[in-house]
Amino acid sequence: MARITDDSPEKRPQEMTAQDAPLPARLRDLTERARGYVEAASSANTRKAYASDWKHFAAWCRRQNLSPLPPDPQVVGLYITACASGAAGRGGKANTVSTIERRLSAIGWNCAQRGLSLDRGDRHIATVLAGIRNRHAAPPRQKEAILPEDLIAMLETLDRGSLRGLRDRAMLLLGFAGGLRRSEITGLDLGRDQTEDGRGWVEIFDKGALLTLRGKTGWREVEIGRGSTETTCPVAALETWIRFARIAGGPLFRRVTGKGKAAGPNRLNDQEVARLVKKTALAAGVRGDLPEAERALKFAGHSLRAGLASSAEIDERHVQKQLGHASAEMTRRYQRRRDRFRVNLTKAAGL
Repeated sequence: MARITDDSPEKRPQEMTAQDAPLPARLRDLTERARGYVEAASSANTRKAYASDWKHFAAWCRRQNLSPLPPDPQVVGLYITACASGAAGRGGKANTVSTIERRLSAIGWNCAQRGLSLDRGDRHIATVLAGIRNRHAAPPRQKEAILPEDLIAMLETLDRGSLRGLRDRAMLLLGFAGGLRRSEITGLDLGRDQTEDGRGWVEIFDKGALLTLRGKTGWREVEIGRGSTETTCPVAALETWIRFARIAGGPLFRRVTGKGKAAGPNRLNDQEVARLVKKTALAAGVRGDLPEAERALKFAGHSLRAGLASSAEIDERHVQKQLGHASAEMTRRYQRRRDRFRVNLTKAAGL
């Protein structure tokens, strides 16, 4: 059977194999469906990143007069060394450890799509990577948490009289109250089985909204209750957006067209969430104690998730369930301003 390929650069003639021979016509429809399932196995953002990383690796190999395929562990080891030292690209900038690990995963994934295997346990890769981690690893730079008072100030920067303002208000409130990832916000449909590219759907009840989401850890339900006031209620904001945008089904959050007078048919890109959070946080003066250039790097889509985890005065298990984390330790990483010394083991031990 012919191998299913991804969106990475086309194979060169020397990379073709006997398995790439044309399929009989009766099997072509199955091949197309199989490609669809391959794409569904990972998110669009992951595939895009892997395609970019493979292109980076292949370009480096060409400059060194080396072949990216079949995968040679020694070549891959030299490549990640170049990434760590800033010699893999034209800008001379060294990659972070997380970027190098992602590039390595991308190489393995792209090789697998061609029926080849990359042995990451080979000493040329594993030992070099261990050394890179030991020498260059640093604590992750987390995005600033948007707390309730920050969110309220951000909402005040939006135009309540415009359709775009109503949409952005609903996105911010829903993203915060649900502890949602940006792809989960923009992937919502109004109702079940609406679109092929949807990542979940929303249902509205008297007491709140129920979101059914397909996230990194599988399907989960997120309950968003109505707020204490109309101005900060995520469900009320969502209902207002749906009513004025005249959305009956399909993508929930869409581009505003017609000079801001109508909601178009197209779903928003998840990058719009990050841009919205950054724009409104800066406009509201959140973390105004920092220099402007530093402030611009502090906010992104994850600021909403971190904000809920940091401010919800409730049992940690409920926060973990809302965010869809597999472990409490992951949830704690999102709790930017929690009381770290609430449990004092020093005193508990008698010292």
